[in-house]
Amino acid sequence: MTALDAIFHFLNFAAPALAMAVLASTAARVLWRHELRSVRWIDLARVSALVSLVVEATGLVVTGRDAKMEVYAAMALACAASLWWMIRRR
Repeated sequence: MTALDAIFHFLNFAAPALAMAVLASTAARVLWRHELRSVRWIDLARVSALVSLVVEATGLVVTGRDAKMEVYAAMALACAASLWWMIRRR
């Protein structure tokens, strides 16, 4: 595997977590605009992306493969929990 293949492999691994972070942060910002007035969108996206990537990597270690539905469900719950925490923290 070349270095370019490794980069593409990692980007494909991280794409679901990053997409979920962008979509969930945008939805949270739209739905709770008054509660999240003082929070920047990039901060919401950064926290939810980090949490989603950690859950996805943990799921890879635990299950031995990526792209399992259980891991995606756990990633969605963890992303929602991190956004809820950001809302409650403000």
